[in-house]
Amino acid sequence: MAVYDFDGTCINGNSPALLVPYLLGHRLLPLHRAIEIGFWALAYKLRLPQNESWVRGKVFSAFEGKPKADVDRYLADFYDEKIASRVRPAAIEAMRRDKAAGRLVVIVSASWSGIVARAARDFPFDHALTTRMVVDDKGCYTTQVDGLPVEGEEKVRALTRWADEAFGKGAWCVDHAYGDHHSDAPLLACAERPCAVCPDNPLGRESKRRDWRVEDWS
Repeated sequence: MAVYDFDGTCINGNSPALLVPYLLGHRLLPLHRAIEIGFWALAYKLRLPQNESWVRGKVFSAFEGKPKADVDRYLADFYDEKIASRVRPAAIEAMRRDKAAGRLVVIVSASWSGIVARAARDFPFDHALTTRMVVDDKGCYTTQVDGLPVEGEEKVRALTRWADEAFGKGAWCVDHAYGDHHSDAPLLACAERPCAVCPDNPLGRESKRRDWRVEDWS
């Protein structure tokens, strides 16, 4: 397999962070909640311990009780308006090379399923492992994360669970892995050929220490 982080790697930017002002502009998220999310983001940048599920629940409070199909269409529109122009052509080319070499291309992302599903229009990936929210028995979204956000070490766990079920234990390996953020280090570490893409400073230092390839896709 070749595995790719999405935000900051395949696109220039962070889709959950871009979604918050988009929701504010559409009056779906109250200002006080956006401020709470902003403080969380600041603490995250400072690498302080944070509850990943909590912040995703706060963002998805904008969609609480709304039909999944309607919300997914809204997220697709958000992608078209705010994300499509941020697609990195180098990521598309890398995926094409991996597919041509016979690798299964998998997105492993903390972003939401509705956003990454729309990205399949632009990127030639085969499968995506993303953060999903619980849908109630009426088919409406809740503010509860289904399991855990696919972030940090959970990216490796989610990939392992899926690949073991799909192919069998010991029947698969990660050949290439691409990520931009220090939280992607566990995912890169599980690959035979890790690559840091436009890495943040901590991942840049880790890449130098481990002699990982570094590429600029900007």
